[in-house]
Amino acid sequence: MYIKRVMAIVETKDLSFDYIRRDDEGNVSSVNRALNDVDLSVEKGEFIAILGGNGSGKSTLAKHINAILYPTEGYVLVDGENTSDETKTLSIRQKAGMIFQNPDNQIIGSIVEEDVGFGPENIGMPTKEIWERVEEALKILGMWEYRKHSPMRLSGGQKQRVAIAGVVAMHPKCIIMDEPTAMLDPVGRKDVIRAARALNDVEQVTVILITHYMEEVVYADRVFVMEHGNIRMTGTPREIFSRVEELEELRLNVPQATRLAYELKKRGLSELPDGILTEKELVAELCRLYSTI
Repeated sequence: MYIKRVMAIVETKDLSFDYIRRDDEGNVSSVNRALNDVDLSVEKGEFIAILGGNGSGKSTLAKHINAILYPTEGYVLVDGENTSDETKTLSIRQKAGMIFQNPDNQIIGSIVEEDVGFGPENIGMPTKEIWERVEEALKILGMWEYRKHSPMRLSGGQKQRVAIAGVVAMHPKCIIMDEPTAMLDPVGRKDVIRAARALNDVEQVTVILITHYMEEVVYADRVFVMEHGNIRMTGTPREIFSRVEELEELRLNVPQATRLAYELKKRGLSELPDGILTEKELVAELCRLYSTI
């Protein structure tokens, strides 16, 4: 039987990258390898999460996908285009949009709708199509009613949704979100992750989420865990969070429900399954167990 292979939207092969520091005379004073032979394949429409502690290389990897950095060794392909080919940089950045930690660094317009329209306008899109895309993006992100507002008067979560809308208006095939909720309160974090999930579920946009908030990872299709520039673990959220002790060795946490279930198993509730991800799932399992007692 013939099985059609889904083409990878992002693919890295033997990807290595060195941060090189030079002295005042231009001589190399130090070399720090941030990525080491990273092989990664992300299929179109996937929701991928990348975890890792400080210095693990996850943000450096994200910047390669958006052609902000170029490989020292190996290669990165975005929708089949090599990021090292500088003639493809604009095309790659239209296909793989980037969302950073601080939305203030991405918002440049004094009015929300003007900011969202900046990207399409910058690539010479016709005015009619620009405004169609602005309306579409703001409605997708639930920010249409704020289109005439100043971004500076919005909450952190709302600002980040405006930043995402600005990328969505470019109609990317993939969005890379580098710690997009790091500067937000819990409500803002939920808003942004809800928006990312909607883009993935409804618009079929590939999402690559880099985060250290474990609760944001549970709905991903696959998880990659990085350490010292290498991919140490890969699997579904349930598979990854079943390996609590290994994650602890990497100084990474697990979702609170996963931690509680793990501690209950250690204290005698061995019937609980590994890799419980949410409070709802834990309550259901506990009810199931105690209903049989």
